Amino acid sequence: MDLEVLPTNTRRQTMTAREPGEPDACDLIVIGGGMAGLPIANKAAYKGLRTVLVEKEQLGGTCLNRGCIPTKTMLHSARVAHLIRRAGDFGLRTSPPEVDLEAIVDRKNAIVEEIRRGSYRQIASNENLRLVEGEARLEGNGRVRVGDLVLAAPRVVINVGAHPVVPAIEGLDRTAYLTNREALELRELPESMIVVGGGYVGVEFAQMFGRFGTRVTVIQRSGRLLPEEEPDIGDGLSGILEDEGISVLTSSEVFKVEPTPGGVSVHVRSSCGNSVLDAARVLLAVGRRPSTDALGLDRAGVETDDKGFIRVDSRFRTTAGGVFAIGDVTGQPMFTHSARDDADLLYRIIVKDDADASTEGRVVPHAVFTDPEVASVGLTEAQARERGHAVAVGQQKFSGVARARATGETHGFIKLVADNDTGRLLGGHILGPSAGELIHEVALALVMEATVKDLGGAIHVHPTLSEGINAAAGGVHRPSG
Repeated sequence: MDLEVLPTNTRRQTMTAREPGEPDACDLIVIGGGMAGLPIANKAAYKGLRTVLVEKEQLGGTCLNRGCIPTKTMLHSARVAHLIRRAGDFGLRTSPPEVDLEAIVDRKNAIVEEIRRGSYRQIASNENLRLVEGEARLEGNGRVRVGDLVLAAPRVVINVGAHPVVPAIEGLDRTAYLTNREALELRELPESMIVVGGGYVGVEFAQMFGRFGTRVTVIQRSGRLLPEEEPDIGDGLSGILEDEGISVLTSSEVFKVEPTPGGVSVHVRSSCGNSVLDAARVLLAVGRRPSTDALGLDRAGVETDDKGFIRVDSRFRTTAGGVFAIGDVTGQPMFTHSARDDADLLYRIIVKDDADASTEGRVVPHAVFTDPEVASVGLTEAQARERGHAVAVGQQKFSGVARARATGETHGFIKLVADNDTGRLLGGHILGPSAGELIHEVALALVMEATVKDLGGAIHVHPTLSEGINAAAGGVHRPSG
């Protein structure tokens, strides 16, 4: 049964009595209803703080509306199509799948809308929480303006997130292009697509549209895909994408684009010279920048770094007294799970007065939801050596893991990085099936300051993919052959 959502800009929260011209006073103002702003606003209000949450678009931020949830929903449809095409590998006969992009987008939208409605219902049931819809601007001294409304609170939390970078490419201002936001709403499958950028967003969208049937080319400026990951991961993923028919051009740079009757021409510079590629669509995936342009940070005394991200300490304090910032607007790490942890830590700081709440020493795993997935936590081998560790490396290919062979998902590997002198685990890196799930064992080991001997000595259920973790640590599940 659908529940009615009350108009949130006419909430019933009682504000402090004020004289004409004075601001509406409350205990806490949260700017941005993303995956960090929502939980801290709700939790603080439930604990009795009169809280105002300001949101200019829709609750849920990037993750819910144009990031994690919609992309993974559509990626799953792409995976199903891929598995159907692979049916013969498993002894099955079937017809090639017909991709109905409109139906896929409708399914995605329905899932997102259901989750979003839950967020609005949660706010509507919270007596101490008021949702104000509009664009916020800091005015200093704890004041925030939203249109004609002026709010005031001793504490202000900024959670306005980030948005796609539009690079300075000649002709881009005269050429139609996509970012992840527009690409998620396409209802007609483009015949061809050029993806500019081989980071997390670029590789996910490239594989998704490739599996839907679009002819895809990825253009990456650096020498490999996912350059922040272990080198073998980027190289391995390139091979996987190319096996699926996706062209991957590394060490290549787009310097000019031009509109054409059929779409767009992309001029590319590489060590082999210049070339021109034509496609129906071009998707920009070259990074993200903070959404702070209209926030008035200077007026409030909030400093940013050279990329525009808000400077915070380990307790989320900005350079302005009483103003905090959490989530993507503070820069790396830019993940929903770290943003949620930001919200939990800041709640403990603001509401619980917890002196130990801090991001210092925090372990943050991450995943890229290609197929197979990529997941990492802790130090890479190069980072460990740079920090002076004598490094020991354990590695296991999925081709040697029984469960992976049974399911026909043998691409990739597990790599563990440890201190050779103490055996203490320093990092883990996975390219392979269910990597986003498997990485949590390594993350927990890092939190517990475990050694590779601890991982190797723990019996794992057979046959499971997690045996690969044990094998990489030299444990009992190491293949004998």
